[in-house]
Amino acid sequence: MANAILIIEDEPILTKNIQKYLQNQGYEVRSAGTIKDGIALAQSFQPDLILLDYMLPDGNALDSLSKIKSTFAGSKFIMMTGHASIEIAVSAMKHGATDFITKPVILEELRLLLDKVFHQERLDQAITYFKNKESAKGGLTGIRGESPAILKLKALIRSLTEADMSVDGEVPPPVLIAGETGTGKQLVARALHFDSPRAVKPFIELNCAALPETLVESELFGHERGAFTDAKERKTGLIEAADGGTLFLDEIGELPLATQAKLLKVLENQTLRRVGSVRERQVKVRIIGATNRSLTEMVQKGEFRADLYYRLQMIEIDVPPLRERANDAILLAEHFLQQSMVRYKKPGLHFTEAAREAIRRYEWLGNVRELRNAVERAVLLTKNDEIGASIVTNLPFRKATPRPERVATVEPGQTAAAEDLNMNLPAAEKNMLVKALETTKWNVSSASRLLGVSRDTLRYRMEKFDLQKPNVGSQH
Repeated sequence: MANAILIIEDEPILTKNIQKYLQNQGYEVRSAGTIKDGIALAQSFQPDLILLDYMLPDGNALDSLSKIKSTFAGSKFIMMTGHASIEIAVSAMKHGATDFITKPVILEELRLLLDKVFHQERLDQAITYFKNKESAKGGLTGIRGESPAILKLKALIRSLTEADMSVDGEVPPPVLIAGETGTGKQLVARALHFDSPRAVKPFIELNCAALPETLVESELFGHERGAFTDAKERKTGLIEAADGGTLFLDEIGELPLATQAKLLKVLENQTLRRVGSVRERQVKVRIIGATNRSLTEMVQKGEFRADLYYRLQMIEIDVPPLRERANDAILLAEHFLQQSMVRYKKPGLHFTEAAREAIRRYEWLGNVRELRNAVERAVLLTKNDEIGASIVTNLPFRKATPRPERVATVEPGQTAAAEDLNMNLPAAEKNMLVKALETTKWNVSSASRLLGVSRDTLRYRMEKFDLQKPNVGSQH
């Protein structure tokens, strides 16, 4: 729908020209000649923006602007006047005007001004939407489970966020989240942020293992122009960007030792220095680190600074693996099933009792991430409404289980066929890749999710086995 604009202006010719021009630009426009008529028209018209003359027959617009703005809180205001002065412009802004334009009004300049105002409004709405979306995904509601281990974890998070709320303006101590890959360490970090007073501030995360060692320091601390060869512009680091909020450092054990020393200074003094800068900057940011490695062993090997470890270890949270909360696996599987049914438009699917028992008994070495991928794979491959125990038995990395009906026997002096014994690993890997690609119609993103690997890993494997999408002849 077009944006609605109300013009309150007592010069008929100017009003007519502006109205006609804006209508040609796609706006819906109405006009009034007095403040009183404008307020009455706005009641029914509900304009997105009011173009308001400074001097009108029934008064000075500034005297009425605060009242008009409170009546139409959702509207923007642009003041027009032939008495251009800094004092009037400042006063208009103080009274709630979005911007200010002088007469004679140049229509092209007015159009650019309106484009700027509505673009900023759309940008603000988008930012608000994504902040709300991020907030909805955070918090304790994002951590699913009813097992004693998860209830204990939630209670600990709740106590930390409550303690955080009681200390106004202070930066809470850092947190170290430990747990196996795929257990949901990121969800814990998000809950600590979005259930705290910093929920309205940034939540920024960085996977320390995903960046080359040479870029980590610049990403975290930023740099000044000319600090190094490729530093053509000044750059704000992630720590500064997260000021007032939370910085989540996943795989913190992968940080280079030199960067660890600088991070320790941030934790102790709440100050940082950009690369190439001589000035220190104050920041108030909570640091949350996560790791699936034993930092104690890394400290003993000299791979992680002991002083940083002890600083982070002040509050340590252990996220339990999925195999220690079997009943939660069923709850999570049902949740992922609902998500996948919506995503792939396959309603009415359900797990058989055999599938539920298989999910409960399986070890899930990849934890929640492996379970989510297994459910998504099952939804993609199922031909009917039931998902059976094959959701587990078809997993590529499952533990081998004996099958008495197919026990291979090898007589002395004979060699069993590699294919029968399923020992030809490259052939099995290639076959698995082809099946995944064919299932997803050679969509690399979908196939990588199905296999539980990254897109880059899948592309590497495709190149390794020279796998290419078959050419399909065009139909005429």
